[in-house]
Amino acid sequence: MGNAVEVTDLAKTYGELHAVDHIDFSVAAGEVFSFLGPNGAGKTTTTEILEGLRRASSGSVRVLGLDPWTDGGRLQRRIGVIPQDFHFFPRLTPREAIELYAGLFDVPARTSELLSQVGLTDKADAYYETLSGGQHRKVGLALALVNNPEVCFLDEPTTGLDPQARRQVWEVIEGLRREGRTVFLTTHYLEEAQQLSDRIAIIHHGRIIARGRPDDIIAQFGTGERLRVMSGPSMTEYLRSHIDLPVESSNGAVEVRLRSKEDALRVLQVVQSSGIAWQSFSTVQDTLEDVFIRLVGRLDEGAESDAAPRERK
Repeated sequence: MGNAVEVTDLAKTYGELHAVDHIDFSVAAGEVFSFLGPNGAGKTTTTEILEGLRRASSGSVRVLGLDPWTDGGRLQRRIGVIPQDFHFFPRLTPREAIELYAGLFDVPARTSELLSQVGLTDKADAYYETLSGGQHRKVGLALALVNNPEVCFLDEPTTGLDPQARRQVWEVIEGLRREGRTVFLTTHYLEEAQQLSDRIAIIHHGRIIARGRPDDIIAQFGTGERLRVMSGPSMTEYLRSHIDLPVESSNGAVEVRLRSKEDALRVLQVVQSSGIAWQSFSTVQDTLEDVFIRLVGRLDEGAESDAAPRERK
């Protein structure tokens, strides 16, 4: 099916500030792609360039084969957008909002279908100003889908939602993928990105620092599978002296990094023969959030150490 989004050597500068620093990535048609990064990393700037809201300083951007800046009029009819700070007319209802957008796009409203899809049927005729923050996000999501978009840009679509409502939005996103639509997702909920995404890219200080399938990124940058035993410091010292595997201790747990499944059995035998009290054990693996925090933290620490000598000059 090819790529729905292609970004080559994209840069956006504001004077001396490199908000986006010559990045490359692509989004395959029909996939859920998550674009992740801390605040100020360049996520929103990049996303708004893809949506045609900002002009790139240099590089090439194509969405559905179109340049978002020069072909914005044609592109807008083929994409759906929910911005990070979505707001709407306070005295309009969700029903009226959908009908208004459908009129602007000159498409059938599908009002009942969209309200049901995002879980707002019971609030169809409530004024926007009376809705909760999470329900505001749902209105935005419904409006992003009014024109049957081929690509959906969803910027923090589950912010402010309770767990049940978040799951409902997840189901909407998974439904969009089943329909063959492309979803470009930004989120601060890393478990959300891990659950939903076919592929992700992590941007920091304007540069992409990791990209690929979530499991591949975890395997590449994570610390591997570990056996966690709930026990005290004496168990830590005992294991360090009786096995040839890395052993760490924190918050009342001892973790042993495993090289293979057989290592888990070997460690448990040593634990049992130690004579030291222990409560339970489990195997654990890094999540995408663990890897994200580690990657971003290392880069920030490196930036601080690089900056320190310059500050002393």
